[in-house]
Amino acid sequence: MPIQKILIANRGEIACRVIRTAKKMGIKTVAVYSDADANAQHVREADEAVHIGPSPSSQSYIVIDKIMEAIRQTGADAVHPGYGFLSENPLFAEALEKEGVTFIGPPVGAIHAMGDKITSKKIAAEAGVSTVPGHMGLIEDADEAVRISASIGYPVMIKASAGGGGKGMRIAWNDAEAREGFQSSKNEAKSAFGDDRIFIEKFVTEPRHIEIQVLGDKHGNCIYLGERECSIQRRNQKVIEEAPSPFLTEETRRAMGEQAVALAKAVGYHSAGTVEFIVDGKANTFYFLEMNTRLQVEHPVTELVTGIDLVEQMIRVASGEKLALAQADVKLNGWAIESRLYAEDPFRNFLPSIGRLTRYRPPVEGKQADGTVVRNDTGVYEGGEISMYYDPMIAKLCTWGETREVAIDAMAAALNDFEVEGIGHNLPFLSAVMGQERFRSGKLTTAYIAEEFPEGFSGVMPDAVSSQKLAAIAAVINAKLQARAAQISGTIGNHARKIGKEWVVQLGDVSHAVSLDADVAHFGEAGTRITVSGEWQPGQTHAHFLLNGEKLGVKVDLIGSAIRLRANGMDVSARVRSPRIAELAKLMPVKLPPDTSRMLLCPMPGVITGVAVKAGDTVEAGQTLATVEAMKMENVLKAERKGVVKRVAASAGQSLAVDELIMEFE
Repeated sequence: MPIQKILIANRGEIACRVIRTAKKMGIKTVAVYSDADANAQHVREADEAVHIGPSPSSQSYIVIDKIMEAIRQTGADAVHPGYGFLSENPLFAEALEKEGVTFIGPPVGAIHAMGDKITSKKIAAEAGVSTVPGHMGLIEDADEAVRISASIGYPVMIKASAGGGGKGMRIAWNDAEAREGFQSSKNEAKSAFGDDRIFIEKFVTEPRHIEIQVLGDKHGNCIYLGERECSIQRRNQKVIEEAPSPFLTEETRRAMGEQAVALAKAVGYHSAGTVEFIVDGKANTFYFLEMNTRLQVEHPVTELVTGIDLVEQMIRVASGEKLALAQADVKLNGWAIESRLYAEDPFRNFLPSIGRLTRYRPPVEGKQADGTVVRNDTGVYEGGEISMYYDPMIAKLCTWGETREVAIDAMAAALNDFEVEGIGHNLPFLSAVMGQERFRSGKLTTAYIAEEFPEGFSGVMPDAVSSQKLAAIAAVINAKLQARAAQISGTIGNHARKIGKEWVVQLGDVSHAVSLDADVAHFGEAGTRITVSGEWQPGQTHAHFLLNGEKLGVKVDLIGSAIRLRANGMDVSARVRSPRIAELAKLMPVKLPPDTSRMLLCPMPGVITGVAVKAGDTVEAGQTLATVEAMKMENVLKAERKGVVKRVAASAGQSLAVDELIMEFE
């Protein structure tokens, strides 16, 4: 019997994603929500919504009894779990089966087998799948973790057996890091999954993270839908994904796909699933990492290159239908890129950010004039709140093009057109990566971010050409502001204002002498001419400019007398002055920031889970001072140098805002 009503046991963008396909198929939907999500987008889009408890997911989204009650209350005959939360919890699947409710996912046995990473590696090896050397047994304490790590040989990866999403994972390069990593992984795993079992395996030093999408039905058919390259990661959390991979040959793709299907068949798998591999970029070998028995976050890139709606396929498989396509029918068309937009501030080492989205304006979706495609999977809206209780993802921005280069260019343009204000976010970082030659050449590893940004992210500094382009835009914007001011002045009876043509545009430490003739900016110091045309008018926060015929999307904000311009990861504050005012501005004193060098401030909004020192203690550089949990991740705060604790202002269990005082030093 066809499914009539689906309850989505999730929230945010993935709940909205499932609702979209269900509506297309004519199926009713039910949303569930916590206190924090009472006004969330997924609640607005569903046909019905049921409140399931307080904001913490441990009291709402992962409480099986509350989800089951919502099912009974609404009469839903099927459940889609999304990803995370209960999506890979076999007890949830069993509860649904007992209730007679269809689970839009794999069989319970497959979840059991693949959900335990230790068991899954044993099954993978028996199925003929390549596996990474490591210790598959359970590890009791930190001492044993250190002994095992040393016997495998550093570096090693310490991982939660029930983990996922980068949580409960640490890389250790020596005994000290193995000891600390074991405890942090154990704590995170307990908090995120309710299961603190840990295992350890060899860490491949130049790894690429490449995964295979599989799809099976209940009639024994199983196929693979190509691969996704997910090597751009931070703290083991994917940031940018693409399909196909720029690294794989057709031969390697087939070998990985066939092994993924073999593993799926070994556990009687049906529905959509993902088999993740670590690919050694040097040796061109691949090893099984894990199988995710759910819809993957980055599934849109597979949909864009195959034309297959994976959510629809999951629903049809759950209804008992046979797959309508065979392996030979799967064709990869073009290239797709996904950028995960996170509420994380890259200028503060990607620390979580919460607050209200005072501006949220995604780029126009669908097929563009140049033939590329833009897709934005999201679960937020302008005026909505980013909460501290859940994953910091805001949206998944995807682009498709006929080639990888075209898809990257389309992504760079879409990121320039994406407006987000009110919180810290990683849009400038994503834009920066799109412009890097290494990324464009496809030379990727999971260490990409650490290698390319070893000192952290501080924005993209304009080169000489970009600086002139931004200066030309600022000069044209200033001219329009001056013209408006002159018009207003004239209408109230004042003398007509004269608008000069000679200007000095200050961009940080760089100044440009610009002579503006209508929409042509002349740069005397270089003899450059830039013709600027665009639709910007006072009050607009974004506009497309043509600079000598080349299109550039720019975010524009007027802050006092400054013109803030953002594009391609660059963020500059331009001040346009007459030559005389520019000379006088050089004489103005510079305001210095306050000295916080003797304070430990909370780097993000979160909860203090532990304070390791007290007033009067002498601490050494690198010593743990406190731990903060935010957005389901544990963050260890360490001393930057030797010192003596003067005062501890925060205690375990206390919720702090960003930059709130934790302790002071003498």
